[in-house]
Amino acid sequence: MTTTIHWFRLDLRVADNPALVAASQSGGAVVPVFIWAPEEEAPWAPGAASRWWLHHSLAALDTELRKLGLRLIIRRGPTLATLRALVRETRATSVFWNRRYEPVVRARDAQVQVALQADGLQAESFNSALLFEPAEIQTGSGGPYRVFTPFWRACLKRGIDPSPKGSVRLTGPKSWPASLRLGDLGLLPKLDWARGFVWQPGPAGAAQELQRFVQTGLAEYKTGRDCPARMGTSRLSPHLHFGEISPRQVWAAAGSEDYRRQLVWREFAYHLLYHYPHTVEQPLRAEYKKFPWRKAAAELTAWQRGRTGFPLVDAGLRELWTTGWMHNRVRMVAASFLVKDLLIPWQAGARWFWDTLVDADLANNTLGWQWVAGCGADAAPFFRIFNPTTQAEKFDPEGKYIGRWASEPVPPIVDHGAARTRALRALQQLKK
Repeated sequence: MTTTIHWFRLDLRVADNPALVAASQSGGAVVPVFIWAPEEEAPWAPGAASRWWLHHSLAALDTELRKLGLRLIIRRGPTLATLRALVRETRATSVFWNRRYEPVVRARDAQVQVALQADGLQAESFNSALLFEPAEIQTGSGGPYRVFTPFWRACLKRGIDPSPKGSVRLTGPKSWPASLRLGDLGLLPKLDWARGFVWQPGPAGAAQELQRFVQTGLAEYKTGRDCPARMGTSRLSPHLHFGEISPRQVWAAAGSEDYRRQLVWREFAYHLLYHYPHTVEQPLRAEYKKFPWRKAAAELTAWQRGRTGFPLVDAGLRELWTTGWMHNRVRMVAASFLVKDLLIPWQAGARWFWDTLVDADLANNTLGWQWVAGCGADAAPFFRIFNPTTQAEKFDPEGKYIGRWASEPVPPIVDHGAARTRALRALQQLKK
């Protein structure tokens, strides 16, 4: 009997999993494997909140696999050496996996594929995370898009097939290779700062969140998504990031154009990351490399802890610290406050979100912060500066969100009007 290794990464599901479908069609045994090698993803190895989610998602995946008569084999890296060892132990003839698009991981995966193929193995990758490969959508001149609306139109013109990519019938090997215990990876925090996390990682949790959104949030999504006191968003971003549900499944279930545009914004983020990999650290608009940012460690700390004195900003940062999540409207306001009211580099905010968000995703994190900072593709202009007070009045008029997360008064660390003037002066300095 032939054996195929399925290398799980950010595709932690059985349903609509193209690489797993291919493995199941190989006609032999399938050995599901997860390899923990965070050093190979540096400097963007998973943050603390992501590691918490990953632990529980792997546990859910193992439970799902055991119902099918399989089990998840867990190993530590380095990845190539580990895969080669598993090939020897299982006498596998093929290794399948689903693609990732982070620049460092792409480079590592390419090296792994070349090496395995040189070993005489069938080593193939598949697309499970996106509706389209990032290179598939091109402008009329054959280049990448930098504006969302034409990208959205191009995606619709190309056509989106939401049908699942086949079903799986899986058979395990006669003898299983050794595996670490999940707890051996040390993904969970030693101090229980995650006790406020109320998420259910895994495909079952993703399905419940999708059902909740379709039944109670989708009809009013266009306006409800901006109200942080309501459950007006899908809250599917962490499930999508870890591949517990596919974008095809979500596209098929959520028929609203307004929501589907957000799914394509996610595609746009990956499109940009693929074509402009330097943007994880550097602005897409090169002139912003010379922006006169401030070094303000105390103000950065106040922002991180939700002690700025602006209730909507503080509520968002405290919600983030407590739950691993921040409402999208509040993310924009909090980010604007950091880069425009405080003139602190957007990279500092991106790093904080990376460590504290359960849905930390390199493509979307980069797009979001560069959008707010005015230095990315199709970005809000830098002179568009959110007023956190009027934003609260508009989107949290009854104060329910602020009352839950930031009810006690804190002295403002800046005057917003003066800060706005300072930010516009910095923009003029950049233009000169």
